Amino acid sequence: MTTMRDVARVAGVSAKTVSRVFNDDPHVTHETRERVRWAMQKLNYVPNLLAKSFRAGADTAVGLAIPDIADPFFAEMTSSIEIDLMDRGMAVVVTSLGHGPDRERYVLEALLRRQISGLIVACVSADQSYLAPWQERTPMVFLDRAPRGLAGVFVIEDDLGGAREAVAHLARHGHRRVAFFGVSLRVTTTDRRLKGYRSAVAEHGLDDGPELICMPSESPEESAAEMLKRLTGPNPPTAVFSCNVPCTMALVLALHQAGHAGVAIVGFGDFPMAAALSPAVTVVDQDPAGLGRIAVERLLQRIEDPLAQVRRRTVLPVGLIPRGSGELPPLTGV
Repeated sequence: MTTMRDVARVAGVSAKTVSRVFNDDPHVTHETRERVRWAMQKLNYVPNLLAKSFRAGADTAVGLAIPDIADPFFAEMTSSIEIDLMDRGMAVVVTSLGHGPDRERYVLEALLRRQISGLIVACVSADQSYLAPWQERTPMVFLDRAPRGLAGVFVIEDDLGGAREAVAHLARHGHRRVAFFGVSLRVTTTDRRLKGYRSAVAEHGLDDGPELICMPSESPEESAAEMLKRLTGPNPPTAVFSCNVPCTMALVLALHQAGHAGVAIVGFGDFPMAAALSPAVTVVDQDPAGLGRIAVERLLQRIEDPLAQVRRRTVLPVGLIPRGSGELPPLTGV
């Protein structure tokens, strides 16, 4: 199969110049453009928009795989990535991994077989070692979650620090029994936030026990129902640190539907309407758009020069936004 480099050799130009001619770059001279077109015709070259024979400057496609496009966090992140890449003339192929670990490998390998020029992924399974052979030929950046079983470039947020600040905030408002509410530890963000929670519990001398850790299900809604039982049972928590947006939204809805109020809540991640609720939800604010922009930057560095030294680990800061729910005083029950 004729490649762009074959055309470049026959035309006596660089592969980058061939790419610029194909993408109708106005800065290419008429003489060079004609020479490249003659070489294309001579070699019967048919450009492949997804070909990886030449990466930098090409009108190629980047794969983006996220758990759930409906999640406000990932929706904003996806929008940021699409805008950044489209501004550079690159297409984006977006796919959802779901939250079940069995689907991840099938979806990612199907995407990688399309010969995308790069991959940005927020993994959901506990092991990404299967990506090792693919990583040798496709630049990858891991987003929001560091890969497991595989060394790679990743961009995450300060989950540990954000969780510690959330629990410390509740402790400063008099809470001694703070529950951790989340879903599977398979996701590294949950694991890091639980570590941050435990660190703050120990630092502030708060109550510590297995009944304060609520992660019974993969489903935020089912987990919220269990959390509600614990909040209405004997010796209940007086405050909850919710580890992600779907969990926070599910818990707020469950409390509202049950007619309960007075439970202090701090959620990791902001969401639409959080500030409009009563009480408004105190959150650890994230920057999904910023995560997306840095992930694109790191990926393009890898695409343009696979041998370049790219910063492997980037951790973005997070900050607390007090709105009311995290400042409620302790009650004996709900």
